[in-house]
Amino acid sequence: MLAVATALALLTATAGWASIRSNLFIEPRKQFVLGGKQPGAFKVAAHNVGKVAVEFRERPKGGGIFGKATLAPGQQATLRFAAGSAAVVLNPSAETANLQLRITGDTQQLRMDYEENGKK
Repeated sequence: MLAVATALALLTATAGWASIRSNLFIEPRKQFVLGGKQPGAFKVAAHNVGKVAVEFRERPKGGGIFGKATLAPGQQATLRFAAGSAAVVLNPSAETANLQLRITGDTQQLRMDYEENGKK
C-alpha cells in the first residue's frame, strides 16, 4: 500500500504535456499500469535500478496486449506508447522491482494503478 501512495505522490503532473519523474516500486507478481484512454501519445524513459528484470508491454486502445521490452537490472530504454494505449510494467519475480521513470507527452489524463500480473 505504501508503494501505491509513493507512486501516486510522485506521479503528479501540472500540465497536459508535462514531464513526470518517478521512483517506481512494483511489488512481487504485480503490474503497474500507466495510461489508457488519454487523447495523445506518451513516452517512457525507464532505468531499471532494482535487482530484478521487468517487462514492458503495451495495451492498445482497441484491446489485446503485446510485449515491448524486458529490462534487466541496470538496463535503460525509451519506449513510445500510442494515444489511448496503456504501458503495462510487469514484475514477475518474488522480489520488489525498482525503476526510475521519466514520462513525457500527453500526461494530463494518464491512469496510474497496480494490478495482479496477467490481467489483460
